[in-house]
Amino acid sequence: MRYNIFHIGLLLMILVLQNSVFSQKSWVKTLPGIGTFSSPRIADLNQDGTGDIIIGAGKEELKPSDSAVIAISGIDGKLLWKVSAKDQIFGSATLKDINNDQIYDVFIGGRSAQLLAINGKTGKIIWRFKPPKGQKKEWFNFYNPQFIPDQNNDGQEDLLVSNGGNVLKEPYDPDRPVGHLIILNSKNGEIIQKAPMPDGKETYMSVTVLPNVTQEFKNVIFGSGGETIAGNLYATSIKDIMTGDISNSITLASGDSTGFIGPAAWVDINDDGVHDIVANTFDGRMLALDGKTYKPIWSVVMPDTQAYGSIAIGNFTDDSIPDFFTSYAQGKWPNLEWSKQIMVNGKNGKVELKDSLGYYQMSTPIAVDLNNDGKEEAILPMNYQVFDSLQMKYFYNDLAIIDFSKKEITKLNLNYEGNNLSSTPWVGDLDDNGFLDIIYIHGTNLKQTYTFDGLQINRIDTDIPISQKIKWGSYMGSNYNGVYDH
Repeated sequence: MRYNIFHIGLLLMILVLQNSVFSQKSWVKTLPGIGTFSSPRIADLNQDGTGDIIIGAGKEELKPSDSAVIAISGIDGKLLWKVSAKDQIFGSATLKDINNDQIYDVFIGGRSAQLLAINGKTGKIIWRFKPPKGQKKEWFNFYNPQFIPDQNNDGQEDLLVSNGGNVLKEPYDPDRPVGHLIILNSKNGEIIQKAPMPDGKETYMSVTVLPNVTQEFKNVIFGSGGETIAGNLYATSIKDIMTGDISNSITLASGDSTGFIGPAAWVDINDDGVHDIVANTFDGRMLALDGKTYKPIWSVVMPDTQAYGSIAIGNFTDDSIPDFFTSYAQGKWPNLEWSKQIMVNGKNGKVELKDSLGYYQMSTPIAVDLNNDGKEEAILPMNYQVFDSLQMKYFYNDLAIIDFSKKEITKLNLNYEGNNLSSTPWVGDLDDNGFLDIIYIHGTNLKQTYTFDGLQINRIDTDIPISQKIKWGSYMGSNYNGVYDH
């Protein structure tokens, strides 16, 4: 089905009573032969006044691609640059100007020990991670990195990133390589320090780092275990990681038979001025823990679900405490099909809304105030599985708007062909004109979900005025770091 821009405009007008879509600024870019797990990041790379789109991509696992990291013009969808890699780059980029040209550079990871630093202006490689000599088989997936204070006294902030997950291991084989937290020199990618998981387990979880605290404060949240291997959620400090020994990490939570995958969030929910910790477990729980004491505040259990994704944070209820919305997959890996969603009151852990929207996907919702009522609505990617008259199966995808105040759900009826497996949308003001833009990415294969044979990037330009700062308009928040600030 084709992109019907006027129909989208009509639905958005129904949603916010007064809005339409600017067709002249909206565009669609199709990239054949590749797919993505990555969520878009935005930076003005060509200095034309409009944010550009950066994503990781690639072909099937263990296959090289000449388009593993891509930058697309925000104005018209034209390719700015692309970078090759020997395997999928499934991560979402971290951005920082490290060459002092006033343009963000790109740091992004993926499978087969792929971690790259890319000149944002030119697309030239600044560095690629190289395992130390003789250690090539000891390095696995790199997840989303975060910048931390300078650790090697070279005047430049350094990188903290998790590494682990051996794709060649059988699902229930307990003999798996231990995951690590790694501190890297951001200028050249050299290892400053590495620390193994305290429990000796693997890791698939991106770190979440609370900034602007002392080196001793346990401000790093990370997790171990996976889909079939038990693990733990931990808090540790930069200082401890720098010793190479994080065995004294605080255990925040544990999984009996599975671990922790979706990144945690730092957010103050008890109004004491200190960020607390909220995270999904893979076995379908949402946990809130005190940021001072690390003691449980509340927990929610969704039976018979599993969670790859993280959590959207926003003011969804009538009080001033942030609330949470997330999507879980129904079933047990690998038999995951339809999805379930919950909105949880951050103040008391009460489930305020529960629904079942769409076929299985791993992306995370986002939050933005669309109708200028002072409360955020959630935007949720959805997949649909349908059958034709000959019982042939097809997949379509869409975006849904959830208005928690009215308990109303509005689909945009985009009806894009294909499937969105794990790419979280981005919302914000791409061209600084005061109105909302949506960047949304999905696969184009109509008949299969787990494919890397075509993706589509969509810019949806709207007439919706941005009424307040968007705090959770992307994967891991608008600052890409998993930290929510009031």
